[in-house]
Amino acid sequence: MRALRSSAVTVVAAAAALAVVSGCAEKSDAGDSDAIRVTASDDKCEVSKTSFPAGDVKINIQNKGSKVTEVYVYAADDRIVTERENIGPGTKTEITATVKKAGDYEIACKPGMKGDGIRQKITVTGGDGKQKKTDPALDKAVAEYRKYVQEQADATLPLAQKFVDAVKSGDLDAAKKAYAPSRLGWERTEPVAESFGDIDPKVDVREDGLEKGQKWTGWHKLEKSLWDGKKITDEDKALADQLMKDLQGWQKRVGTAEITPTSMANGAKELLDEVYRNKITGEEERYSHTDLIDFDGNVQGAEKAYELLKPVAGKQDAALVQELDKQFAAVKKSLDDYRDGDSFKSYDTVGKDDRKKLSDVVNALSEPLSKLAGAVAK
Repeated sequence: MRALRSSAVTVVAAAAALAVVSGCAEKSDAGDSDAIRVTASDDKCEVSKTSFPAGDVKINIQNKGSKVTEVYVYAADDRIVTERENIGPGTKTEITATVKKAGDYEIACKPGMKGDGIRQKITVTGGDGKQKKTDPALDKAVAEYRKYVQEQADATLPLAQKFVDAVKSGDLDAAKKAYAPSRLGWERTEPVAESFGDIDPKVDVREDGLEKGQKWTGWHKLEKSLWDGKKITDEDKALADQLMKDLQGWQKRVGTAEITPTSMANGAKELLDEVYRNKITGEEERYSHTDLIDFDGNVQGAEKAYELLKPVAGKQDAALVQELDKQFAAVKKSLDDYRDGDSFKSYDTVGKDDRKKLSDVVNALSEPLSKLAGAVAK
């Protein structure tokens, strides 16, 4: 869940973004000399190239500012193409993305990870006009992932309806029980859902992530009522209906998402960033303390994307695949320590030391996972 995700924020963060635009990765032998360099600071977002041909693109980001920043790429219709968050002061990171559609885009740096960000317009040209061959194995991975994303959205609807029905009937205990399961499909596929830009602010925004003048709706508004307010109001019942309507819109649109092998890989990294930024800190489910259920959903979604890309990544970088297998297993083993029957312990019972251990295993996976997009685009 992003702290901010509205159309106003739609141009906010420059470099993980170029990954979602289209269907299959194209092979590229572009070296670092051809990379787009994004230099972020507290008051600037400098981009080395404002025009480049469509295809596989490497983006090298350096944060020279004093604040943690984010970099996004946005398409003209406000879709998030790709993103990279939590870029610390004085650090560098690299993103490999696939942009197959010519047109106008924007790159944005977001110092402090707040506000609309510092934006730069960029143009993607049509390349040489020739149809380039794609890897059938990657075509298959994209098709299977697209099927997975749709299945998760389809499976969410009846679970969300159960939650909504409990809220509307005023059954506090039943609503609490149905809350976390209704969110799992979303958590598994969150980067794809967020790529539409306008859906996330309606269904998954937290109170501290609201834009000025934005009405608070969605899961977390209801979460606060159930656990903090300990009652269900008439307004909550209306918001439950609105949540269901918004999720139905997501279900209908998710099949139109633009997906590439690199967007799958970068999306897997985003899911790990979600865990680190919001789940381990306890910020995501601050009232229900169901963070570990979300954590598990994020890891499942990241692993699904990885497993689909693994056959190609293994041919390109066997050592990377070996490391990713090891680190995914370590994260899942650590999560198992907090299982409670078919679910997980309440996160407010997890102490500081244990949260640090979880953070360490997530970081150990996050670093090699950031290289997956580069491996599938070779």
